[in-house]
Amino acid sequence: MKIRSMTSGVLTAVSLSWIVGCQPSAPTAKTSSPAKIAHGTDHKEEDPAHAGHGAGPHDGTLADWGGGKYHVEFAVDHDKKEATVYLLGNDEKSPSPIKADKILLTIKKPQFQVELAAKPLDGEANGNSSRFVGVHESLGVVQEFAGTIIGEIDGTPYSGEFVEEAHTGHDHK
Repeated sequence: MKIRSMTSGVLTAVSLSWIVGCQPSAPTAKTSSPAKIAHGTDHKEEDPAHAGHGAGPHDGTLADWGGGKYHVEFAVDHDKKEATVYLLGNDEKSPSPIKADKILLTIKKPQFQVELAAKPLDGEANGNSSRFVGVHESLGVVQEFAGTIIGEIDGTPYSGEFVEEAHTGHDHK
């Protein structure tokens, strides 16, 4: 009787593992998410032809949006506890205004988020802006920040990661 009961238990376990193991897996976030985000990088792991572009035109840190189609420049004024992100074209210099009210800045350490509101440059009109500004208490800390800038252009979400690095000629305020 013991052998029959053990055999029955083993067969049940094997059957259950076969049934569970043969079920189709749940879709991953990649396949179940309808929106694709055009990612950028801080160029550290990118091809050498596009690497090392240095500081942006406002002495900030550059990151790609959409593989270099656009660039975003992160600049911070510690005294004002204010971050400014400039949206630039693929030349990394020319303003590239977009129709957006805000973009999102996420800082890794200390971890916080700031919604940056559109603050159009002179000549930018009709709801278009290439400059976005926001204030947060933690931006008053004098340090090199790292984070992600997220926004949307014509219905396409974009995301770019940046890492500030100390460079000569840049004085933290």
